[in-house]
Amino acid sequence: MIYRSISLVFIFFTLVGSCYCQQYKVEGHLKDANTGDPLIGTVISVPAKNIGVAADEKGYFSLSLAKDSVTFVFESLGYSTQKKTIFLDRDYVINLAMAPSDEQLEEVVIKKSTTSQTLENTQMSVATVDSKDAKLIPVFFGEVDLLKTLQLKPGIQSGSEGSPGLYVRGGGPDQNLVLMDEAVVYNASHLFGFFSLFNPDAVSHIDLYKGNFPSQYSGRLSSVVDVKLTEGNKEKLTLKGGIGLIASRLSLEGPIRKKKSSFIISGRRTYMDLYTPTINRLNEKKPNFDPIPGYYFYDINAKVSFDLGPKDKLFSSGYFGRDAMDLSNRNFSFKLNWGNITSSTQWQHIFNEKLSARTYLLFSQYQYNSENKFRTLLYRLQSKINDYTAKTDFTYFANDKHLVKFGTSFTYHYFNIGKARSTNDGNEIFGSGNEMQAGEMGLYISDELTLTPRWSFNNGLRLSGFVNEGKFFHGLEPRVSSRFLVNENFSIKGSFSRMYQYLHLASNSGASLPNDIWYPANNSVKPQRSDQVAGGFNFYLFNKKFMLSNEVYYKWMKNQIDIKEGANILDLPDIDEGFAVGKGWAYGDEIFLEKKEGKTTGWVGYTLSWTWKKFAEINDGNTYPSRYDRRHNVSVVVMHKLSKRLILSGSWVFSSGNAITLPQARFVFQDVRGIGPSIGQEFLPRNSYRMPSYHRMDLGLVWKLNPKRGESDLTFSLYNVYNRRNPYLISFEEVKDPSGKFVERYKAKQVSLFPVIPSITYNFKF
Repeated sequence: MIYRSISLVFIFFTLVGSCYCQQYKVEGHLKDANTGDPLIGTVISVPAKNIGVAADEKGYFSLSLAKDSVTFVFESLGYSTQKKTIFLDRDYVINLAMAPSDEQLEEVVIKKSTTSQTLENTQMSVATVDSKDAKLIPVFFGEVDLLKTLQLKPGIQSGSEGSPGLYVRGGGPDQNLVLMDEAVVYNASHLFGFFSLFNPDAVSHIDLYKGNFPSQYSGRLSSVVDVKLTEGNKEKLTLKGGIGLIASRLSLEGPIRKKKSSFIISGRRTYMDLYTPTINRLNEKKPNFDPIPGYYFYDINAKVSFDLGPKDKLFSSGYFGRDAMDLSNRNFSFKLNWGNITSSTQWQHIFNEKLSARTYLLFSQYQYNSENKFRTLLYRLQSKINDYTAKTDFTYFANDKHLVKFGTSFTYHYFNIGKARSTNDGNEIFGSGNEMQAGEMGLYISDELTLTPRWSFNNGLRLSGFVNEGKFFHGLEPRVSSRFLVNENFSIKGSFSRMYQYLHLASNSGASLPNDIWYPANNSVKPQRSDQVAGGFNFYLFNKKFMLSNEVYYKWMKNQIDIKEGANILDLPDIDEGFAVGKGWAYGDEIFLEKKEGKTTGWVGYTLSWTWKKFAEINDGNTYPSRYDRRHNVSVVVMHKLSKRLILSGSWVFSSGNAITLPQARFVFQDVRGIGPSIGQEFLPRNSYRMPSYHRMDLGLVWKLNPKRGESDLTFSLYNVYNRRNPYLISFEEVKDPSGKFVERYKAKQVSLFPVIPSITYNFKF
């Protein structure tokens, strides 16, 4: 009887295996017919069998089907729908170049992926924006900024007015892993944080993960900002750019070998430094005039791509950017420059219909240099970090319901920390600085499985490690997520993620300043860790015209780093002495209502959140709110097509005020050297004062010019329409007695930056 049962089981699995073996693989790549860019998120469906899949970040898709006559439907917003029918009796490769639809291109869309993918995908806690979307939203000084567009999504805050620094779900700006074609960017800002370094003409799209981190990412606690650069046009030579009030940009792209290889090179530069010397010269004799520093920034992006055959592709990209400031007069000069360099080379290889791999060689550098000179005295300060990375990512398509990813990476870090040198008339007075080296490694696997039409799971595990000063740190980072499809209009999702961070940002000030120091974990300063749980739902409303999303999260943060009260890390012989180590936690609710199709599109986002910290050496060991703990955040974005050539847009944002620390009293004491009295300050508890709330409205108008002369437009923006004087910082002024000799008291004064600012930008493409 037992043998008979075993035989029946064997026959059953043999029949199942036989049926499975009769399935055939259909795969391919989808791209824009005009630009050659991959069509990310394109939906490939087989309506008769009620199955489908979305193209990945390279436009690649794969499906396994039984022998039959099959009709495939290819759909992507902004592109003409295509259908293809084949008789499936063998493996097929379908490579399509999809043409933009004139009718759909007139629509204002928020992103390329459809709402059905948001509903059905296991991935949660992600925000996406592309350059086409960002160019429609009114911006500061007319400079399109993709990071500013991300700040309009729930759970993502800016540090202060004009700053692109991201504060994601209670994390600091150093807790964001910013990648440009997989290469790390350590300082993603220009002009002390008022602009990001991402040229919109060079960027295809940005994905920001607030949680539910894919297993291939590690190294930061709060978010992953994955920036993908656009590939050059493989069909024709194209010139595009823009001329604005403070900056201009220019891009050239085209085929190296038509349909087989392409290039793109983009550049951008400000020109404020061209007219500030004239302003200074005209006003230098006026009393109390402070000279305006000479300042400019520029950046250059370049990328080449090659189709080496049906199974091999090669990509190589690079970035070089610099900020420079010069404030000099007859006796004194202050010069400062900082910037990033990245390079990324990727080889994509398809082994067979199921297994593919991407291998990367990456380089990243961030450095700053400052020089102060007073007559014959000269002081120089420098800091630099170099990364050299090799990594390989494998993708295994078991079938259309089962996807496995795994890979490994290694990074060599080189740190040149606070290298200082002082001379007098060419003779060295002192020199200091530290050089350090460290290694970071990772090994991961993830398994995405659609168990039933309603249930899907994506579970992963990453092993990360870090070596410095003979000490080896390591940690397991589990990633778990699931999706339950209640019906075609409603899905529920949940996730858990753990992340380790082995590099710390040492700073006495905001993260947008360039003199921050990246510092590795060591025997004194341990790696940071975060654990985050999240749950939420996606729900179609009003006949699928609107998508409502709601996510709640709770995040625990361990081994958090802050500066001890009164410490100046740049003056300490050992930076470790200036650190305090503690813990933090954050929790909140994010609501997002979005409309993607029609003449009027946009979204409304609301975040309710709390962020707390606790350090034994700060605030007497009592719990205190993070500086960027903001109870309420609201964003409203609306874009409306007035006609074929006019698009009106507007945005309104509101947020609770930052938490800051202010002095509550001042006292006078005699200097120990007997020189004279000094003034001391007594402060309120850490971050116990709230600045006034922040709110602002911006308006924009895109006017498409004569299409017969190429794709060009005039973009008008009005920043801070109702001239709200939003708080930037609180300063204190002396109030003296009637004689003007003695200070009676100090008066708090709110400092604001930007009034209403109009701007105009001419964009062109030929």
